[in-house]
Amino acid sequence: MNYAELFVFMLYLVAMIGIGLYFFMRSKGANEKDYFLGGRQMGAWVSALSAGASDMSAWVLMGLPASIYAAGLGKAWIAIGLMIGYALSWIFEAPRLRRFSIEANDSITIPQYLTNRFLSKSRALQIVCAVIFIVAYTIYAASSIKACGTLFNTVLGMNATVAMYLAAAIIIGYTFLGGFSAVCWTDFFQGLLMLAALMIAPIFAWSLIKSGQVQASTAFPEHFWSFAADWRDILSGLGWGLGYFGMPHIIIRFMSVRSDKELRKSSVIGISWTLIILVMSVLSACVGRMFLGEISDSATVFIQLTRHIFPPLVSGILLSAILAASMSTADSQLLAASSAFASDVYKPVFRPKATDKEMLWAGRAVVIGIAVIALVIASNPNSGTIMGLVENAWGVFGAAFGPAILLSLFWRDLTFPGATAGIIVGAAADIMWLTFLSSTGIYEIIPGFVLGMIAAVAFSKLSGKPDKDVQALFDRASRG
Repeated sequence: MNYAELFVFMLYLVAMIGIGLYFFMRSKGANEKDYFLGGRQMGAWVSALSAGASDMSAWVLMGLPASIYAAGLGKAWIAIGLMIGYALSWIFEAPRLRRFSIEANDSITIPQYLTNRFLSKSRALQIVCAVIFIVAYTIYAASSIKACGTLFNTVLGMNATVAMYLAAAIIIGYTFLGGFSAVCWTDFFQGLLMLAALMIAPIFAWSLIKSGQVQASTAFPEHFWSFAADWRDILSGLGWGLGYFGMPHIIIRFMSVRSDKELRKSSVIGISWTLIILVMSVLSACVGRMFLGEISDSATVFIQLTRHIFPPLVSGILLSAILAASMSTADSQLLAASSAFASDVYKPVFRPKATDKEMLWAGRAVVIGIAVIALVIASNPNSGTIMGLVENAWGVFGAAFGPAILLSLFWRDLTFPGATAGIIVGAAADIMWLTFLSSTGIYEIIPGFVLGMIAAVAFSKLSGKPDKDVQALFDRASRG
């Protein structure tokens, strides 16, 4: 065990809990909107880096570099698809979603927004959304907890299961205590740390190779440096970008920004940060291949690269970026799932007269419940890879919510039955494709997204025009 790295990790984890305690102490008199949406008072930098950090989980430091390290630049189409989708979501979706969510009875969750957008009294859509949230986010959070276990096991020799329990306890701690504000501010600092680590490690490694201090490996798989790939790999890689239009824990940040002016600034910061992160992730894999040669576990390429170059204290700081990536995604997922349950199921279905304090504690209870289930999944040796878990959850969210949210923002004639059908069909098609047609090599988000869009349009046409009040809401929000 390297005690310098252990010291840095422990210091980092204590700092995260400290942020949670700070916002907990400030939460006296806080209400549901404060806990789940930060009172819509997030600034440009915090919103942008929080959205990016909650998106770029440990797969950007472990999963994506592992794929490129093993197979070459043909796997970089995932990064290209993500960059295109992320930019489009900030430019076109973010400003309208913020305005529409305010106009739709000041909605604070995605299920609430989708119900209020149609002035519906039915809770069916909120319940359907909450169920999808809880299932998909549990799988997604498991990937982040699993990454923490891999990191501590590789770097410190700690038992991976023990490490997962420790990481889960810390994530639960500051999410439970501080809510959305704590999550956003921890994500902000974690986003800066991820950026620094991905900038520093591959650049230092490349400089050592260029200076001749390290002999570059020449053992590369065939066509390693070519972006050429099977058309299904290219299509699937680009398909990852569709996920951004329906990823609740990311687009909820669009709703939290304090003004349209701050939102425009956030878009520039967020898009720039993500572009640098993705480029450097790809570069880490390529430089790591030259610097390290063949390694037994490609998922540890960033870890090994960092530990080969830097002294323990510095490597501990840089490797904390993997903790940052894991925790910044898991905390956002736990909060989004708990807000969906507390605001969209618990209060409207079970406790219509629940007080703000009761709602806060209901949300906190769900944070613990989901984290425990995610921990059980992550600690199961047969649960799959980090990248595989992320891929499955990402596909369900993008296919289920992407079409409905986009149509709700840009199509005046979308109806409540249409939105509900789009969500159900999108999620079902994604899961069915994964179960029975994954051998086609096409990422399930693509057929799921397409079928969800078709279902939303078809059911809207069949159910007739929306009420005049619903159309008036659309017109008001569109004008800004």
